[in-house]
Amino acid sequence: MQVVAEKSEINKRRLSIGLYINYFIHGFGLIILAQNMKELSGVWNTPLATVSYVISGVGIGRLLAYLITGFLADKISRKFFVYLGMICYLLFAIGILLSPSPQIGYIFAILAGVANSALDAGTYTTLVEMNDGKGQGTILIKAFMSAGEFILPLIVASLETNSLWFGWSFICMAALIVLNAINLFSLKFPKANIDQVTSNSVGHDLSKARKTILTLALVLYGYTSMALMILYTQWISLYAQNELNLGNVTAHFILSLYSIGSIVGVLVLYALLKHNAKESILLITLNFLALVALVMMMITKNTTFIFFASLLFGFSAAGGVMQTGLTLFMKVYPQMKGMITGVFYFFGSIASFTIPIITGWLSKKSITAAFSFNIIIGIISLGLVIIMWTAIRQGKEDK
Repeated sequence: MQVVAEKSEINKRRLSIGLYINYFIHGFGLIILAQNMKELSGVWNTPLATVSYVISGVGIGRLLAYLITGFLADKISRKFFVYLGMICYLLFAIGILLSPSPQIGYIFAILAGVANSALDAGTYTTLVEMNDGKGQGTILIKAFMSAGEFILPLIVASLETNSLWFGWSFICMAALIVLNAINLFSLKFPKANIDQVTSNSVGHDLSKARKTILTLALVLYGYTSMALMILYTQWISLYAQNELNLGNVTAHFILSLYSIGSIVGVLVLYALLKHNAKESILLITLNFLALVALVMMMITKNTTFIFFASLLFGFSAAGGVMQTGLTLFMKVYPQMKGMITGVFYFFGSIASFTIPIITGWLSKKSITAAFSFNIIIGIISLGLVIIMWTAIRQGKEDK
């Protein structure tokens, strides 16, 4: 029995590591097109706005896939969806390099969105079920995503500085996928358990009207929380170069600082949630800090303040705050984890599709116009989490 228990623990540890490595790779996938916008613009002989539209294909892929994968993840193997995500990301990494035009690149961008949705459907549910319904393990996903977002800009900047082919960043991504696929191949995934109900569920405290309001706020928060990160990672480097007159390496370093802040935010948020901090209070605090950071970036050109603001924005907007929103959503509907994950990230995928289009249009006016749109999103996001907190608090008072 002890040997079996030890093997089970080793399997659990290797599986957790493999799942997290997928999100390190996903960190590459989130920004690899944005970080290579100028190079792809040159290869395809198109303006930056066209490359921005190609990036919107990632959102289309998510939009097409999330509700389907979320629903099916409660019905069939989680492992199937994890591998589906890895295969789609592999095709994306190789396919972009082989694309002769933005139209073909758009198809592979859609595959990246499908990869994202498949990984989420298989991974979030698996981590919750491996940890008896607790959601802290999902917060660590963001740490690995942030690590990928930290490393990739340094790779891109190094390739540019040394006049090397930009495609090596895509080749690196593909190689990591293959190695991790080999690691995960022999591992067993836990059986899907859609009847698992956490002891601190939220939904049963609320009237039908308040539950509806909370659900709508959470659904919309799936959009705004993703939009904040998508817009920032797409435009911060170009904003720093074109509007703040910073050098190429410094501009990429600002995005890496965002990723460092994100990693610190994950660790802090993980510790707070482990000690039973209220998700709704954390969401209000972090969204307020994110808005403060964005305003700081728009009103100063002092490099030190810009560095600090990027760290703060990463800490607050990308430190697991979206995953915390999903954890709260799961507590409202604890018996529909796969579907809830699909719905929440479905609206995130709408952001991934619409934000590059909106900002691509705004960039024709100026990079500042595109980047400053994030302040509007930040205000809306803060309003939504205040609505959530109010609904939950009043529900408990009614009870």
